[in-house]
Amino acid sequence: MERILVVGATGAGKSTLARGVGERLKVPYHEMDALYFTGPDWAVNETLTDDVLRLTAEPRWIIDSIGSPEVRDLLWEKADTVLWLDYGRRVTMPRVLRRSLRRTATRERIFGGNRETWAGWLSREHPAWWSWSQHAGRRREIERRTNDPRFAPLTTLRFAQPRETAAWLASLG
Repeated sequence: MERILVVGATGAGKSTLARGVGERLKVPYHEMDALYFTGPDWAVNETLTDDVLRLTAEPRWIIDSIGSPEVRDLLWEKADTVLWLDYGRRVTMPRVLRRSLRRTATRERIFGGNRETWAGWLSREHPAWWSWSQHAGRRREIERRTNDPRFAPLTTLRFAQPRETAAWLASLG
């Protein structure tokens, strides 16, 4: 495990797992949302592909995302391991709701200095709406990729329950 993707639905805990694995294995962690959103008003990184090419040229890395469409194949081709948090909505929705409520209430700065807002809860782009609407499609996309012959060399670990993930992480030492 040198080049790792942590994938799953919004709210599954990808960033938390990626940070934990990165710390245990001493693998540099890169947060995809921070790479993608680089400025105020949710400005998108115009050099994302170049940035991801540079990061994935390194011998060791961990990224918490299936990858945005423009870099998805690149990430999957460069990775050697996929950690799939395949949790149902019963797990992801409470997590994403708690996180968004906290971020909104505390006005926590996130990617590119942006903040979640109360008005943002009405947008289809809000993490809660996004998680709900993209859950099934994201699962199908990850399933398709893990069965794609192009990505057969990848080691894929699929976790269906948070306790499985926690036990595996603890086994890393």
